[in-house]
Amino acid sequence: MVENTQGTILIVDDDPDIQIAGRLLLKRHFGKVITLSTPEDIPAILSSTPPDVILLDMNFGPGESSGQAGFEWLGRIRAQDSEVVVIMITAHGGVKEAVDAMKRGASDFVVKPWQNEKLLATVSAGLELSKTRRKAKTLTRSNERLAANSAKAEQPMLGHSPPMLAALTLIERAAPTDANVLILGENGTGKELAARALHRASRRADQIFMAVDLGAVSETLFESELFGHKKGAFTDARTDRIGLLEAASGGTLFLDEIGNLPLHLQAKLLTVLEQRRVTPVGASQSVPIDVRIIAATNRSPQDLANPNIFRTDLLFRLNTVEVTLPPLRDRAADIPELVTHYLRVYERRYDKPQKRVSDTAMERLQRYSWPGNVRTLRHSMERAVILSEQDAYEAEDFSLPDTARAAASRVETKQEENEPTASSHTLNLEQLEKEAVERALRTYRYNISHTAKALGLTRAALYRRMEKHGL
Repeated sequence: MVENTQGTILIVDDDPDIQIAGRLLLKRHFGKVITLSTPEDIPAILSSTPPDVILLDMNFGPGESSGQAGFEWLGRIRAQDSEVVVIMITAHGGVKEAVDAMKRGASDFVVKPWQNEKLLATVSAGLELSKTRRKAKTLTRSNERLAANSAKAEQPMLGHSPPMLAALTLIERAAPTDANVLILGENGTGKELAARALHRASRRADQIFMAVDLGAVSETLFESELFGHKKGAFTDARTDRIGLLEAASGGTLFLDEIGNLPLHLQAKLLTVLEQRRVTPVGASQSVPIDVRIIAATNRSPQDLANPNIFRTDLLFRLNTVEVTLPPLRDRAADIPELVTHYLRVYERRYDKPQKRVSDTAMERLQRYSWPGNVRTLRHSMERAVILSEQDAYEAEDFSLPDTARAAASRVETKQEENEPTASSHTLNLEQLEKEAVERALRTYRYNISHTAKALGLTRAALYRRMEKHGL
């Protein structure tokens, strides 16, 4: 006896008696039974209520016996949904055609008039096969997302200055727990490196670490990206998509730039974190998740405490432990170690000889304020490795502004920024672009998301221009 089980069965047959007999039998054992008298309605059903098993007649219309209609619709069904299980319905004389249909992708066939026990067994086996196929597809899509977000080559967190040691101590103490962590710090201070360090030292270290830049996710795609969606949930949802929260289940999800998330989306994220369940867009059932959340933002604690900017209840959910990464200007003692590390990295990458940094250049590097922090330093080291032609790296190899200019840049006002510069009359596009990017960065205090939006660029495009112009 087949127990009642979930599953949607679609019967497609132009004989009303077959439809009624099949529905009365199957509805006692399966979750939902749909009947169609014409196959032309199959595509709409596949889009709106995807069945797990389709019972498809081989022939439609009086006098037909070739099975060609069944072959044609079998091909169209599998083209639209390759996971659905198709069982052919045939008369005694059409067994050969049904076997041919199995060679073309049908899973089984039943002969009418059928035996009830035989039909139930065949449909039950088909339902199990359908579940297996869909699980395999879900796993494949999940693996694709994991591969796309696989951990980058691990970089160490360098530095032994007091403010850096304080941050590293907090990371070391918080890592073995499952507590949510909020990482604060300016752009370029290494917030993702800190998140990866937390993951590596956690009990989830052998599971996935997945990072998502919320500043680069549009509001319209937020739910699809984090929660996933079902095929047909919206216009471009051509396939099921595993959300990042589900794909990272068992591991760690790093939510960067969370301070830029609008309030109404903060509410949706909070609900998921409280319930530990996620409902893909277009789905009726939620799925449990087991994920550790590490979030990061360049917003100040004062901004985060403003309920018009950030939800207090979400902040409490995220900052069980709060780690603040110091800007590079506050840990100048770490600059020699960072400089040496990144010079060696790029010397190996570009097959360049190892060279020392002159005392004068190192002094200049330590005096510089490094807007953009370690990220800017790293770009400066790469440029020096590529361009240096002397036996040692000199100050000019790093293209640093002089000390007076650097000091002036830290105190100039917006009025001064808007005054014409010495090069304001140039028509050189490269120079104009550099000045525009530099001015926007200063205006928005090196907030990459806000600067990119003001310039009409993506974050990635802004990073490329910053690297190009040494900003």
